[in-house]
Amino acid sequence: MNPRYVLEGRRHAVLTEGFLTEVHGKTAHGVLRYRPEQVVAVIDSQYAGKFVHDVVPSLRSNAPIVATVREALEYEPRSLLIGFATDGGAIPARLRLPILEAIDAGLDVISGLHEVLADDSEIASRAAAKGVALVDVRVPPAKIPLFSGAAYEERRPVVLAVGSDCAVGKMTAMLEIERASRDNSRKAEFIATGQTGILITGKGIAVDRVISDFITGAAEQLVLSADADADVLLVEGQGSIFHPAYAPVTFGLLYGSAPDALLLCHRPGLRNVLGFSQAIPDLRTLVEMHERIVSFVKPSRVIGIVLDTSALDEAGAREAIARAEEETGLPADDPVRNTGAKMWHAVEGLLAQR
Repeated sequence: MNPRYVLEGRRHAVLTEGFLTEVHGKTAHGVLRYRPEQVVAVIDSQYAGKFVHDVVPSLRSNAPIVATVREALEYEPRSLLIGFATDGGAIPARLRLPILEAIDAGLDVISGLHEVLADDSEIASRAAAKGVALVDVRVPPAKIPLFSGAAYEERRPVVLAVGSDCAVGKMTAMLEIERASRDNSRKAEFIATGQTGILITGKGIAVDRVISDFITGAAEQLVLSADADADVLLVEGQGSIFHPAYAPVTFGLLYGSAPDALLLCHRPGLRNVLGFSQAIPDLRTLVEMHERIVSFVKPSRVIGIVLDTSALDEAGAREAIARAEEETGLPADDPVRNTGAKMWHAVEGLLAQR
């Protein structure tokens, strides 16, 4: 199904049960931050009776939190959006019931999980009986070509977000920079490479679902199919070159999008890859390693450091940003806390060079 379907007149009840304040709730966080008008309620019994901004202040969302699908129906949603991304992308057994309840209530179900709703016999049969849609945004197009090298000829600057780990703000950074470009009367196009980005923009390819030989081809096609009037292409990054589980996806984007520049994303205080023992190098080493790796296919440099300082107070955030600039000699900022203007300025320098 065309991903743009998820943007057409949507009124989501977002299911986060148990995940609203966790890193696995990032799908809900992305939609609540960048498509707040689409969310009529959040389903999470742990925080029922509150509003999203009471629980996650940085999201600034007025959406009410309810305990059940039945309570969410009072806000007249059209769809149930699965707002979490579990490790491996499976539907937790305990959350099948609210999905089935939503279907029985006549709601479409939109999912970014690896486990495909349409392939689940119980879910699919119930949906067919009720005449509701199952939208699996993570399923890639049926045909993706091999990488051809055409991305090397892209005339507009391509900027790729890379990171020290997963969930360090790569998507958010690019969306904030895109917003800043509009404030400066330019058009930077955000290119979605993951399920949450697709839910926000209505287009893209979830590259972690693509067969490994074709990830670079998928990244290239996203660059080549960008809007003709875009001045700069901002490619959403995935994973980390150091991540034992997800590095192949990172390398596919690093080579396939043929970036002219990189933005390095990091969370201050992060010492090890989440869930693993691998140590994360210091920022200077991270910059050098990314530039060295990509140089074999297309010279590209890191032009800025993007920090997720959400766990720090204002003074701590300022100190972390200053420390990153001193360590790397590059501009650094938290675009969520301080807007994307500073990072847009770094990106805008590429336009001047062209």
